[in-house]
Amino acid sequence: MRICLAVILSAVVSATALVSTQSKSVRVRVQTELGDIVLEVDPIKAPITTANFLKYVDAGHYDGGIFHRTVKMDNQPESTVKIEVIQAGVNPDRAKQGFPAIALERTSVTGILHKDGVVSMARGGPDSATSGWFICINDQSSLDFGGNRNPDGQGFAAFGRVVSGMDVVRKIQAAPSSTTRATNAEAQRLTPPIKILKVVRVSQ
Repeated sequence: MRICLAVILSAVVSATALVSTQSKSVRVRVQTELGDIVLEVDPIKAPITTANFLKYVDAGHYDGGIFHRTVKMDNQPESTVKIEVIQAGVNPDRAKQGFPAIALERTSVTGILHKDGVVSMARGGPDSATSGWFICINDQSSLDFGGNRNPDGQGFAAFGRVVSGMDVVRKIQAAPSSTTRATNAEAQRLTPPIKILKVVRVSQ
């Protein structure tokens, strides 16, 4: 009887520990040539988006990746709704090795709004996000559900925040971009891109 009770108690403790581990926020260090950025992603409020991002992290797709886009108030010739973000992507050599697109977790559901330092997924249409992600500089409410940066009004999937390294984020935003200003894509291209050396999970 005592042995059975001990086994049951052990199983309960193990299950509790597993749930506790899964419920914790996860920290990720993004090592760039301009310094480190530490992100804290939220598997409770944004489970689909967080799991997708960590899948790319754990598979090493962001190692050798780049910050390729800086969006500033003066380089959005095609946009009436202005935002400020920097955008990153996977190692270009692994661009064709990605995972399927994920469902859009709207900010109206997650409650994670696009405030200063918030991390979110890049997308075109709804349910199209794969590996690209961005960091907000200053509050960007037009990226939330109901916002009008994207014409569909569905917003973007925010899933975490910067906990260390906003100075590096701002350095990346201030880095040189293309001198061609005909389109957003041309004007916002970091020239040269900022290299991502490695992206790894870190202990709390």
